[in-house]
Amino acid sequence: MKKVTAVIRPEKLEELKDALNEMGIHGMTVYEVQGCGTQRGWKEYVRGNEVMLNMVPKVKVELVVGDVQVEPLIKRICVVARTGEVGDGKIFVYPVDECVRIRTGERGEAAV
Repeated sequence: MKKVTAVIRPEKLEELKDALNEMGIHGMTVYEVQGCGTQRGWKEYVRGNEVMLNMVPKVKVELVVGDVQVEPLIKRICVVARTGEVGDGKIFVYPVDECVRIRTGERGEAAV
């Protein structure tokens, strides 16, 4: 099992949810986050002073999937979330040692 974390533009979330549903992937955790990278943010004026706001709003989507689903999932996220502009986001993949469904006690991929 792998945990796939995608940090994407907020306006791409609904399209991504629809695409994942088409793939049969229904379980996910979504966070509203802020971050910075090469996008670098923008300047605003606060009380007459110029302030650099480098924390850009993003959405972080976390999914745990079986190993065979990882590559198709990455490809789908890239297709859906890509605009071609700086700030499209990143995908991170982590190993998952165990998953337990609290309600039933199921373990492993059956619990996902």
